[in-house]
Amino acid sequence: MMRSGLIALILAGGAARGAYEVGVVRHILTEVVKDIGRPVPFDILCGTSVGAINACTLAAHAESTLERVEILDQQWKGLRLDQVARPSRSEILGLFGSMVGRKRKPPGPDEIRRGGLIDPRGIEDIVRQVISPGGIRRNIEAGRVKALTVSTTDVSSGRTVIFLQRKEHTPPKWSRDPTISVRATQISAEHALASAAVPLLFPAVRIDGDFYCDGGLRQNVPLSPARRLGADGLIVVNPRYIPAELPALDLARERQRDYPGPLFLFGKALNALLLDRIDADIDRLHRINLILEAGVRRFGPTFVPELNKELGDKRVHGLKRLRVVHIRASADIGALAAEYVRSPDFNGRASGMIASVIRRISEWEGAGEADLLSYILFDGEFAARLIELGRNDARARHAELCAFFDDLAPRESLRPKSSS
Repeated sequence: MMRSGLIALILAGGAARGAYEVGVVRHILTEVVKDIGRPVPFDILCGTSVGAINACTLAAHAESTLERVEILDQQWKGLRLDQVARPSRSEILGLFGSMVGRKRKPPGPDEIRRGGLIDPRGIEDIVRQVISPGGIRRNIEAGRVKALTVSTTDVSSGRTVIFLQRKEHTPPKWSRDPTISVRATQISAEHALASAAVPLLFPAVRIDGDFYCDGGLRQNVPLSPARRLGADGLIVVNPRYIPAELPALDLARERQRDYPGPLFLFGKALNALLLDRIDADIDRLHRINLILEAGVRRFGPTFVPELNKELGDKRVHGLKRLRVVHIRASADIGALAAEYVRSPDFNGRASGMIASVIRRISEWEGAGEADLLSYILFDGEFAARLIELGRNDARARHAELCAFFDDLAPRESLRPKSSS
């Protein structure tokens, strides 16, 4: 039996929360592979924000199923706060200067970074080590990866710019939305760093003369690129937690009594910008699936092609039913961040000014959670906890994942022996 569909792995944003995605991918590439008895394909890799870093790393090392997940695992677990979360003195001074009326110089032609309170050099060194443009190119040319997309936001215009790499040198027909554009290019570490540049935290990155920042400001889960590139099945991973019920009454009263400070509100704002649109996109996709399924039941198998013809959809891929496995965090990562920073494990790993600032942020956010902290807690032990959470959440969906790959990427039937 030949392949029956293209599979896209879609990785969302969340800065330090991106370690969660590694746990999900590790379970798929180890336990799911073991149970179905063959490698599983990620034909299309789509990433936004820190998900772009993870997606590009997977694309750069796609020739080895285990090596690529080991590289991600080791890099995340090897993070140290004093290397990755150093404050940028020049940008902090520039920010305070602008607040008192001092005008900043425009970026010079050789300036490739601008803005951000965190010095990006630590994370840049790590990203450049694991994302090789040559590796991405070789794996795409060999067909191990059909396409790779990285979503960014153009600082000057606010438009979503999707950088795309695939064998074809021209992009497919895309959205009619004037706020979205796609550019075919050779993707590098710079594109991933631009996508992961959370405003105020990390500086925007200049590419071909223009500055780009976090793609999650407009498009956190890039479902649209995967669909337009012909995906038949989507695995969507994001570190968003949705509680089963509203906060307890005593916690709500505590928050009313002690009005949340600006850092608490900033953390919630990041949630809204980077995570909260995910479920709306997934729900919209499910609704389209239901409409198409109902149409086929009512009018027969020609319903979908006739519908696309009637709509005048001249894009490469019209409407079609998509299989989706959506895996998200089963625990509040903000609460996990607060718990970790107040634990002996953190005290044993972090010291000095950065550790003091992290603890103070935890205290200021209060109420047993630290959403802002969870975005900047680039610490290997915290990453290990998120990786394990991701593995557990994927394990809970193990049967569904196995069925997904069995349906869309079934084992090829053995060729019949020729008669002598």
